[in-house]
Amino acid sequence: MDINYELYKVFYHVAVSLSFSEASKQLYISQSAVSQSIKTLEKKLDETLFIRSTKKVRLTPEGEILLRHVEPAISLIKRGETQIMDAASHGGQIRIGASDTICRYFLVPYLEQFHKTFPGAHIKVTNATSIRCAELLESGLVDLIVVNYPNSYLGNMASVKAIKTFQDVFIANEAFTSLRGRILSFRELLEYPILMLDKKSTTSEFLHTLFQQHQLDLVPEIELSSNDLLIDLASIGLGIAFIPDYCIPHKSTGLFTVETKEKLPQRELAVAYNEHMPVSKAVGEFLHCLTGTDGARK
Repeated sequence: MDINYELYKVFYHVAVSLSFSEASKQLYISQSAVSQSIKTLEKKLDETLFIRSTKKVRLTPEGEILLRHVEPAISLIKRGETQIMDAASHGGQIRIGASDTICRYFLVPYLEQFHKTFPGAHIKVTNATSIRCAELLESGLVDLIVVNYPNSYLGNMASVKAIKTFQDVFIANEAFTSLRGRILSFRELLEYPILMLDKKSTTSEFLHTLFQQHQLDLVPEIELSSNDLLIDLASIGLGIAFIPDYCIPHKSTGLFTVETKEKLPQRELAVAYNEHMPVSKAVGEFLHCLTGTDGARK
């Protein structure tokens, strides 16, 4: 089917903003031209893409399906345009996806090093869970991601290289002083309130899988989206928090590690990028900062 790209471009802006007037401003065309383009696209596809009312616009199920395919395509085109302009300006742009924990406790020194070496490069960081980061990479919305690994959500197109090994730990404060020096089994640990990341994280999947391997159902007392908050709650005695060891505060907080009989497997932080897409100079340089090489392995 031969449909002008401009029609999909107009559709994308209306679908994202859910506003014909906002789309017209972004595209620098009249609102009537936006409306006519949508009508033309709907006629060519023989589907209604938007439900219009006097107060709001929303996508039909068919419109939502189309957006899922058009959004990555628009993103790839924008990425190509950006790389060409960046090459011309000798600056470059790099779009990174990583969780707030990984950003704060691991990436900051590398971002500082990269910025000092390439001050003209524009750095955009999107904070998201390791699961969501994999989706952003697959959709072409970021150039590379730094995530917890293993990560079953990384597709076959992703080149992956481990860059740091870490150990998860259980931590508690003096409210659980009776546990200091003891070695608890997972079953015994379930007698205490467990604080952990929510189910939309690879860390949650990892810990639940560990307990299931021992025929135990883990029911956490509190689930949060931030390791920093888990540390804060553990520090006031609300429970035993499960966090990566590189997040443990350096200053004295009264926290101690709760040892377990069952061994906690080590995990890794890994950088991943789409090996089927050209890597810009800025992305290549940042990969070099992270890994000491310009490439990555599957």
